Order: sequence, then C-alpha cells, then structure tokens
Amino acid sequence: MRMRIRPMAATVALTAAGLLAVPGTAMADESHGSAVTRIAAEPGASAAPVEVSRDGSHIRTEGSEAEAAKTLEVDYQVQEMGYWCGPAATRIALSARIAPPSQADLAAQLGTTENGTDDISQVTGVLNANLGGSDYESKYMPGDPPSQEQKDLLWQDVVGGIDNNLPLVTNIVAPPGNQPPGYPSDQTIYHYFTVIGYDDANKTVLIADPASFSGNQIYWLSFDQLASLIPPKGYAA
Repeated sequence: MRMRIRPMAATVALTAAGLLAVPGTAMADESHGSAVTRIAAEPGASAAPVEVSRDGSHIRTEGSEAEAAKTLEVDYQVQEMGYWCGPAATRIALSARIAPPSQADLAAQLGTTENGTDDISQVTGVLNANLGGSDYESKYMPGDPPSQEQKDLLWQDVVGGIDNNLPLVTNIVAPPGNQPPGYPSDQTIYHYFTVIGYDDANKTVLIADPASFSGNQIYWLSFDQLASLIPPKGYAA
C-alpha cells in the first residue's frame, strides 16, 4: 500500500529538514546547521526526553531507556517520493540494526510502484532478508475497531520489538477525525510509518513518520490511536 491521499494527490515535502523544539514533536525547519532537539515525553510519562540530532540532512534519534520506557536510535529520512512511504519506513526500521540500503534500493526490493507498496507482507520479507533472519512476522488487524485481544497483542509486539531493537513498521489508514499531527484533515491518508519507542507509564508510542506532514517527523502518539489507525491493514513485528 502506498501513501495515498483522497481526494487529492499525495504531496510530500522532499527538502532536507532540520528540527524545531516543539513539545512532543520533532518538526522540519529551514535551517541546515547542526542541532539537537529534545522531544519531551507526555505529562506523567516515565520516559526521559528523546534527543533528535541533525547534521546537514542527516537526522538521528538517540536511544534512551528509563523505567517502563525505551526509545531506539534510528536514522530518519523523509520519503524521497510520494509513494515511497513503505521503503522509507522500512529503511528507518533497518537502521536500528544495520547500515540500511537506500530508499531506492528498498523500493526495488519491495516491488514498490507508483501505486505504492501493496501489503505489509512485502515489508516483512524485505526486513528479514536484509537482517538475515526471521525476526519479523506480518500481523493483520482486519476488524475495525480492533478487539481487545488484538490490541493486547499489538502492545506486546511494540514492547517486545523495541526491547529487542526491532522497530515496528505499520500500515495505517488515517481518515478525517482520526489522524496523527499535521495530516491533511479533510482527506483519508493511506500510509506506512515506523514505531521506534514506547512509554508504558503513559501508554504512548514514539513514531518516526517519513511523510513529514506539516513538518511532523518524530512524535509521541497514544497507543490507543495507533491501534485505531492500523485496521484493516497490518504491521511487521
């Protein structure tokens, strides 16, 4: 599935981006120097602030660990084509473990076309092929809303994946009224993004979003909202 916007065609900012210190979110900026942004955890959360560093167009999150919370060090890139959210999200996930291939290489491996990356199983296969193992499985959430059992499994996969340095890649559908920050509010977005951290105290997840809608790149999202965005698609964990 590609990142799709209805009713208008998908458009994504493709310029090199810096970071602004906005509570809870790392956002794109016009500057191109070195900078470090601290993304504050939600009020009452146990996680320490997440540091996001930028040097030129190179953007990385710094790994951190606190009681009942953990975030991973990853190499973030904005997706280079409007239909490359799958390759970009896959690249972010791989960067937690290895020096990842380029988005173009991953697009070829995934079979991504101008129609996007059709199914999460393609992402799962490419993650495993590049890591040389079978750490990832495809998990589907066809029911909307998801059952409590599906939500429990998703949280288990988030915590288990992050604890084992394996970010989740999720295929989401974000309609008006249920969207992450910065998304076009009058359009349904079909998209892939990467889960790179969690905070159990506040039941939130840290998202690395290659779309950079309105400049939102790294941000905290409630777990309940994440669970509501995945149906009827799936995730690799």
